[in-house]
Amino acid sequence: MSILNLPLLIQDTAAIEGDMGMLWMLISGILVFFMQAGFFLVESGMTDSKNAVNIAMKNFLDIAVGSLAFWFIGYSLMYGADQGGGFFHWGGFIFSQGAADLFFQTVFAATAATIVSGAIAGRTKFTTYAIFSVVLTAFIYPIAGGWEWNGGWLNNTDGIMPAEFIDFAGSSIVHSVGGWAALVAAWMVGPRIGKYLDGKPVEMHGHNQMYATLGVFILWLGWFGFNGGSQLAWGGDDAIAASQVVLVTNLAASAGALGALLLTWFKNGKPNLSMTLNGALAGLVSITAGCGNMSEGGAVLAGLVGGILVVFAIGFVEKTLKIDDAVGAISVHGVCGAWGTLVIGLWGVDGDAGIGIFNGGGAAQLGAQAIGVLAYAAWAIGLSFIFLGIMKKIWGLRVSEKEEIDGLDWYEHGSIAYPGKRQREIEEE
Repeated sequence: MSILNLPLLIQDTAAIEGDMGMLWMLISGILVFFMQAGFFLVESGMTDSKNAVNIAMKNFLDIAVGSLAFWFIGYSLMYGADQGGGFFHWGGFIFSQGAADLFFQTVFAATAATIVSGAIAGRTKFTTYAIFSVVLTAFIYPIAGGWEWNGGWLNNTDGIMPAEFIDFAGSSIVHSVGGWAALVAAWMVGPRIGKYLDGKPVEMHGHNQMYATLGVFILWLGWFGFNGGSQLAWGGDDAIAASQVVLVTNLAASAGALGALLLTWFKNGKPNLSMTLNGALAGLVSITAGCGNMSEGGAVLAGLVGGILVVFAIGFVEKTLKIDDAVGAISVHGVCGAWGTLVIGLWGVDGDAGIGIFNGGGAAQLGAQAIGVLAYAAWAIGLSFIFLGIMKKIWGLRVSEKEEIDGLDWYEHGSIAYPGKRQREIEEE
């Protein structure tokens, strides 16, 4: 080949890598979209069968209404031009930087909203949940996302940041924002009827652990797109980096499942399935921020700690705070999201260089991570408290006692997932 054709060859190679990058983002986005099915199966399987239709409707609402809200305004608030100080961005209504990126970011927004659904399952009005889902995907989540993913204030080392904040795929931006919003929602809605007896929590078993298990497998699969797709490119070094992200994601999930399994086995004498499932999810959340800045060994340790941490966090939320979280969403996404963000400052890496305090990186990165964790917690808790407080005053958040006892499926949607004798009794009433 003549040297005269070298510029053309370089141009063609770049075009191919650009096309492959777009394809990788689309495939990853489709995997993340499929996670909605996983969330539905986990939430419905871990809760009462009389609310399965309601849960299905909420998951469909999250992706359908969330897609429109994020397309119309949310993406602009996240990726528009900086309007001052990196705290707020805006690019106009229906702003886009490309169809592939818009789609990929849309399914992330829907994930943040779905986290809230599980925590308040079984007693919340569908209408108020629908409104809050729109608020979260259109305003709360995208504004906060711009702080990191659009060169916002968390990356400004000329300000209060000792180093650039790192959240590769959203341990804080997606999961902690959703988890802290779920904390406020579950507290304001209140516990399910029968959850506490004389101040002590009563275990309320889900109706189908096979659904929950299948749901976690689907989420685990979708997470390869969630984290791997966040490389936002494919080809050459990007292909190598994205492949490594997928590898450490799988390792952390495995370690998280094993950590929760062994801990519950030691505590209770038997390995607990639901805690093991939450352990896998905790491991996935724990590696989401650092999947681009973590060695394989570091990912295993981060996931293992996350799997152990989630068991204690679920007990703390339930027994000490006395907040009824139907599926453990606050602990999995909020607590482990914070852990996954902080761990980068402990043993994170940047290529061959250590950026965590345990591998010679100093305290600057840990300080940056801590500031980000606190900022996202304050933002999600504060905005959720305001919006949910307003909705509680105007419409109310909770269904009536009779509706909760009989099930949300019939009263909220006029149908029942598992028809039988109970449906006939309700219809006769």
